[in-house]
Amino acid sequence: MNSQPVILIIDDDQLVLASLGALLRKSGYETIEAVSGEAGLERLESDPAAVSLLLCDLSLPGIDGIEVLKRAKALRPDLPVIMFTAYGSIENAVAAMKAGAKDYVTKPVDDFVLVQKIRRAQSEDRVQRENEDLKAELGRSAPKAAIVHRHRSMEQIIAKIEAVAATRATVLVQGESGTGKTMIARSLHQLSDRRDGPFVEFSCGSLPDPLLESELFGYEKGAFTGADVAKEGKFEAADGGSIFLDEIANATPALQVKLLRVLQDRSFERLGSNKPRQADVRLILATNVDLEAQVRQGKFREDLFYRINVVSIQLPPLRERQDDIPLLADHFMRRFAQEYKKDLVAIAPDVQAWFASYAWPGNVRELENAVEHAAVLAQGDTLNLEDLPPRYLKTEPDGESRELKVRPLKKAMELPEREYILRALRLNKGNRQQTALMLNVNRTTLFNKMKKYGLFEEDSDA
Repeated sequence: MNSQPVILIIDDDQLVLASLGALLRKSGYETIEAVSGEAGLERLESDPAAVSLLLCDLSLPGIDGIEVLKRAKALRPDLPVIMFTAYGSIENAVAAMKAGAKDYVTKPVDDFVLVQKIRRAQSEDRVQRENEDLKAELGRSAPKAAIVHRHRSMEQIIAKIEAVAATRATVLVQGESGTGKTMIARSLHQLSDRRDGPFVEFSCGSLPDPLLESELFGYEKGAFTGADVAKEGKFEAADGGSIFLDEIANATPALQVKLLRVLQDRSFERLGSNKPRQADVRLILATNVDLEAQVRQGKFREDLFYRINVVSIQLPPLRERQDDIPLLADHFMRRFAQEYKKDLVAIAPDVQAWFASYAWPGNVRELENAVEHAAVLAQGDTLNLEDLPPRYLKTEPDGESRELKVRPLKKAMELPEREYILRALRLNKGNRQQTALMLNVNRTTLFNKMKKYGLFEEDSDA
């Protein structure tokens, strides 16, 4: 069953018809070709829903292009139509647009311009057909649903994602490993008008230097030993969608030059070819290192840095958004319960307390892995301490490696509470008002807890 978009081409010039058919099939479309308006309309009438877009010459023998356009619109009011004209006059273009054409192209046809106009017409048509309420629901609510959060820093990040998603601005996502940079990139793609196009991920640290360029930009047959056939690269695969380049700080100097050209000219060459190629892609990049420091040290091109740093999103580590830990843990528990067909409905209080006090050096990814491990081993409907990975059972929440001591339950429950309060005090540099707000308790409660756990002396050193 063919899932490719079908384009109906009507032109009385057989050579033009054959040339356009070959171009569009190479660009990923199925074509139906007709040498007259009558023949084209007959094909459209036989199955109007099968045609995704109509390309029609204005100057046709018999039924002219404008009449074909009007009849096609009567059959399929939502059908995008692009007209060809050999004259390029304003009068012809205006007449076609008034009759319902989406766009027009002058002859001789520029292949790249035609393909771009087809894609733009299809994209605009999708947007016009969407219900506005549904579009708002999918476009605005999706990131809030996908990005589990409570902390105010994540609210600001979500607002930035929503503001920039609809543009084609290049975005640089920065943050420690495991903070969710890929999730941010996916949200940007899903909220954009490219959501129906491909989302291609590539890690610049995943391959040795000689293979990086060939993977990103493709290569021609014979470009190097073993290149028995030509292969498209990631940029071509992402045409019409988004490409996410992770670990961009690992890009070689040669790769940085090519990326700069892609951003400046929207063009590149395959390895072993001098023929420029173009791809309509939205570029999202990520790094876990300080790129500005890399620039100062001469390890990263300054001009490329400013090209990719159009919009910057800085993800905080999980230890700085502790409000989100219980929400994330519960989200992961429910997801893995469904995946592994478990009856899990709760996380034991001592596990939640332990989670809240742990530093999470591996950030959200580490929490996700810990919950998955526990979900796999859990018996019953609750995640318990013994379900956690063994390394955690030998580690206190503050990260010191020592065997977990057996204490009376009440005392055991007090330990993570003490560590959690102390950590909050340190994050707020000893400010008790801010700490009380962070912990959602009043100052009297915080004072009593600090007194109970002997935190006043430690607080003075925070």
